[in-house]
Amino acid sequence: MTKYGVLVGSLRKGSYSAGVAEALVKGLPEDAEVTQLRIDNLPLYNQDYDADSPVVYTEFRELVAQQDAFIIATPEYNRSIPGALKNALDVASRPYGESVWDGKPVLPASQSTGGIGGIVANHTLRQTLQFLNMPMMTQPELYIGGTPSLSDENGHITNEDTLNFLAATAGQFDRFVKARK
Repeated sequence: MTKYGVLVGSLRKGSYSAGVAEALVKGLPEDAEVTQLRIDNLPLYNQDYDADSPVVYTEFRELVAQQDAFIIATPEYNRSIPGALKNALDVASRPYGESVWDGKPVLPASQSTGGIGGIVANHTLRQTLQFLNMPMMTQPELYIGGTPSLSDENGHITNEDTLNFLAATAGQFDRFVKARK
């Protein structure tokens, strides 16, 4: 059994990014253990916390350490990733030399309401994940554009072709992860 952690960059109710993550999770094997990691409660990273971390930092780091691999779905905000997602990546990568992301496979996905699918956010995220030494499945690239037309009013993906594509990609990611164990 593989343990998958899921991070969603958008904190909004009815988030399209959450819908993309949900559709990806549906493509994982039935025996996969999936944990949604909460990021909205993490105080902004501050190096002063390295010596005396808030409890929520410690709990988050422990949860990250328990996972075998990650699915990260994000919107694009101002040609980058949301601050809450970057903060979560920073929190679990510190103190220096104690990153709990190290070596954990990751599948980055981006979405946008526009046509380019959050490509800049995706590549910004990839840059950080590469530095964190997280092996990435790089093909297919997951830039999901026009998400309002692919989703219902609660952000759940309803477009059959998109659902099939995301499920197939998650199955491929599962094989990618298992090949690295």
